[in-house]
Amino acid sequence: MAGSKFAYVKSFEIPDLLLPKTFIVARLDGHGFHRFSDEHGFVKPNDERALRLMDHAATVVMQEFSDIMLGFGESDEFSFLFRKSCTLYNRRSTKIISTLTSLFTSAYVMNWSRYFEDMPLKYPPSFDGRIVLYPSSTEVMDYFSWRQTDTHINNLYNTTFWALVQQGEKTPTQAHETLRGTVSSQKNEILFNNFEINYNEIDSRFRKGSVLVREVVPPSLSAEGKSSEADIAGSVSAKTLKPSKKPKPVYKITVCHCDIIGKSFWEEHPYLLES
Repeated sequence: MAGSKFAYVKSFEIPDLLLPKTFIVARLDGHGFHRFSDEHGFVKPNDERALRLMDHAATVVMQEFSDIMLGFGESDEFSFLFRKSCTLYNRRSTKIISTLTSLFTSAYVMNWSRYFEDMPLKYPPSFDGRIVLYPSSTEVMDYFSWRQTDTHINNLYNTTFWALVQQGEKTPTQAHETLRGTVSSQKNEILFNNFEINYNEIDSRFRKGSVLVREVVPPSLSAEGKSSEADIAGSVSAKTLKPSKKPKPVYKITVCHCDIIGKSFWEEHPYLLES
């Protein structure tokens, strides 16, 4: 009852509206996933089933929220870029991040058995979420470059570490000690010289992460055909014809494993940063 004497308690709620005309980036991160991955027997250094499940959950989120233009995932983490003009939930921060996180988590659980057919879910996973605002496209591009760079660094380390453990018969402590202070070129040498692994030939999904793009679908041939017939049918006077509205663009969610560091990707998808 909004008009009751108890309604004053709402005055204690803190307004959390996000600054307008800024890009919203939401990042979800698995909580306690080291234990979760061990308990559920994830393949090391990368479990393709787990990564595909993350992509699936992210796709569900992007299908539900049309303001999300881009997603990027690595390991147990996913970032989402909202269009700059987004007014979802009146840009209430807690409403956006709580709904986003709960939907992602429920989609992850609901689709678990599709990817882990022989591994029952032992306990529910959890994800935390945060929102960061960026004033311009420059910071947005740098943010996603940062996350993909992090993917490269982590995957190279993990690939080398697990090669030392699984094939080099080192203990985890010995493997960590071997890699202490090494740079990328040295890790590549260890992989190639000791295990004949060319890092650049490893699946790009592992090296570059998953990029989910909301892509514009070109008008279908059938739609074009209908407009042509309407044009030809023209025994109707031009005065009686109403100007046709510009059709809204149709989008699809595409998953790829491409480079997003630098400007090339963004130049190929300029609409991602438009209002």
